[in-house]
Amino acid sequence: MPRFMSPLRPRYMRSPSDIPKEGLQITPTPQQTAPDTANDSENPEEPQYPETVCASEGTFRQIRDDSLVLLSQGISHRLIRSEEGPFQIFILPEHEDRARLQLALYRKENPPKEENPPLPLSFSLQPLWVLLAPTIVTLIDFTDKVNFHTRGISDASKVLKGEWWRSFTAQTLHGDVRHLASNLLCGYIVMNMITFRIPLLRLAPFIVIASAIANLCVSLTVQTNFRSLGFSTFVFAAIGCLSVIEFRLMPKETHGLLRRFAPLCGAASLAVFLGLGENADILGHAYGFIAGLFCGFIPSKKALRWGTPLSTIDGIGLLLYYAFYIVAWKLAMA
Repeated sequence: MPRFMSPLRPRYMRSPSDIPKEGLQITPTPQQTAPDTANDSENPEEPQYPETVCASEGTFRQIRDDSLVLLSQGISHRLIRSEEGPFQIFILPEHEDRARLQLALYRKENPPKEENPPLPLSFSLQPLWVLLAPTIVTLIDFTDKVNFHTRGISDASKVLKGEWWRSFTAQTLHGDVRHLASNLLCGYIVMNMITFRIPLLRLAPFIVIASAIANLCVSLTVQTNFRSLGFSTFVFAAIGCLSVIEFRLMPKETHGLLRRFAPLCGAASLAVFLGLGENADILGHAYGFIAGLFCGFIPSKKALRWGTPLSTIDGIGLLLYYAFYIVAWKLAMA
């Protein structure tokens, strides 16, 4: 586990060998009491630390203040950054009650603020991997070499007869270049904002399923020869997902219903602004937004607050994302 070496820590806390006898007492381990032949080992032993307990957890600023409180009371401790992201303070068990009491008194006088600071603007490549699928399928469809349009469009009557895969294939088709460009632009903006909180690729399979469910709901609602296509259902599901993520990260101290539900209201307004237009699938946009709301509850709040680096899970998520479309198109072309 990586260790965070705080400049606020006393010098004797930076190296276990420098701990004074009147401070932390390290219990001898079997490796230390073994004969001197153990010193001939090629790989040096990792430093042994006494058993400790976590007394505090939070952001760097919170842990810095807690560290100053403990230092002012002469309580030895060490700082570690966990794999999930937050910083932690560890102390000896015999100092736990006293340390928690001092931290509680400090927080009573200085209540901590659960903040959700704005993030700096950045651009991620993750949305491009997601947008690659509808781009490739649409461009192939524009060449007229393969009859994708007839086999893949979401036809309500055919979907209700059992051709459920059209709810997936329709997401990758577009009417013209302007239709494709608008979905790609809006899709990148929305999905790029999701990457500020959590890797997009691990959420992409869930958003695909939510979009397909939205298309199924449209077919069940209309139950006529209603046809629709476009990646916009996915985009609106991503908007719904983003709104719930930001809603979950709102500080608990936020007062007033309007301010508390600002992310949801803002996302709904954006959905209405983008969803209304000539030949727009209003039902598909509405169902997509509603289905995407549930996707926002999938990641844990801890992962959203502290951030999560890219890992193997994201690669698996990307493969599942493409697998849904590949399987759907194989069924459509069969």
